[in-house]
Amino acid sequence: MSVEVGQATWESGQAEWEPAERPVMPMDPLMVMPLPRWKRAFDISGAGLGLLVFSPLMLAAAVLIKLTSKGPVIFKQQRAGLGGRPFTFLKFRSMVADAEGQKTELVWFNEQTGPIFKMRKDPRVTMVGRLLRKLSIDELPQLWNVLQGDMSLVGPRPPTLDEVPYYSEWQRRRLEMTPGLTCLWQISGRSHIGFNEWVRMDIRYTTECSFLTDLKILLMTVPAVLSCKGAH
Repeated sequence: MSVEVGQATWESGQAEWEPAERPVMPMDPLMVMPLPRWKRAFDISGAGLGLLVFSPLMLAAAVLIKLTSKGPVIFKQQRAGLGGRPFTFLKFRSMVADAEGQKTELVWFNEQTGPIFKMRKDPRVTMVGRLLRKLSIDELPQLWNVLQGDMSLVGPRPPTLDEVPYYSEWQRRRLEMTPGLTCLWQISGRSHIGFNEWVRMDIRYTTECSFLTDLKILLMTVPAVLSCKGAH
């Protein structure tokens, strides 16, 4: 099955696509949405509390990663933030150290539509990493990204820089808002949702963003994470 998006054609399970003819570059400042003051205050207080509450869990995760596989505890990657501006994205390493180098060999097994790579039984994921991913513990270091202002507690998930060139114009609208730790996609099935619907959810959030909406999404994230639905 193929899905045409902008100038790209995605073949399910196949690595046959061509990026749109545009570089990865920040959007016009007039097209982005700066964080409202209430949202930034909510992010600082929430991320600070989260780091305090989850510090024992994060320490345990770091020890397990270090004891069971070679490589750094924290995985750092350049992601596209507000308006496409690159920033250093943090998460606990859940894969083998050379996972990025092995990605080209596995692209044929992609189970997600669009430029996103998702694979249920990804051989690069370590035994400990699989547990961390199931419970989203690997995402906890992003609370530091939130404190730094590169991310928000709630917002579209930040894409990797190699994904953005494949976006059509309407899909680039997900870059108009500061990326988040959780979002509508996160509480609605995650990897079970196709890329186009994922982007539509992100755009919908940008039009409905409010304190009550953010609070609702955060509260719904807890049972979504514990259910492990779509987490891989």
